[in-house]
Amino acid sequence: MTATMSHPPTAEADERLSSSPPRLSLAPVGPAPALLDGAWWPRSRDLGAELLALTAVLDPLWGRITRVTVNPVHWPVVPRKVPVAGHVVKVGWFLPEQDPHELLLLSYRTGRWNLLVIPPETSAASAARLMAAASDPRGTSTPSRLMELEASARLREMREDDRAVEAVWDSEGGHEAGDPAVRPRIQTATARTARTAVPATVPATTSAAMPHQPRGR
Repeated sequence: MTATMSHPPTAEADERLSSSPPRLSLAPVGPAPALLDGAWWPRSRDLGAELLALTAVLDPLWGRITRVTVNPVHWPVVPRKVPVAGHVVKVGWFLPEQDPHELLLLSYRTGRWNLLVIPPETSAASAARLMAAASDPRGTSTPSRLMELEASARLREMREDDRAVEAVWDSEGGHEAGDPAVRPRIQTATARTARTAVPATVPATTSAAMPHQPRGR
């Protein structure tokens, strides 16, 4: 597969992201570094454009980000360099060595950080759970493990929804549930779990509200 390109992000992408703060959650500093330093939920799979907004937030917090690495499995194109405010970020990629759901960031002479990358198409409810898990300073799960756990949680929710629909169906006489007076109750049962599981929205960024110091490795 082709995993590199040399041209920078388009001006349109730059303008789009400049007004869209990154969806980011960072772990607080603890006595022992966690496996992950937080989670990042990009809005697209355009890595070059997405890094513009991400580094704009992380540079003041962690020191100038000089290099990032990814696994290219989930990134259609990986640029060699990304020009950001006042400097250039070098981008590398590793297939077997790096978790496909991880972003590694390096700041020269300061430290390194690992972020869970949440797929752009993820629902707000799932993203909220993943952000909380990846930002837990006691966390010991790898990025791929967190994604597996979330997939299992979503499957359980779907099964609970199915059971709720079946319960309403049985209580209303099965085929009679097609009656217009009964159908709204089935729809309510289907939506109940999704509404109550977690908040429907995720803050655009939690880094501004949560003090976070660089954690050198």
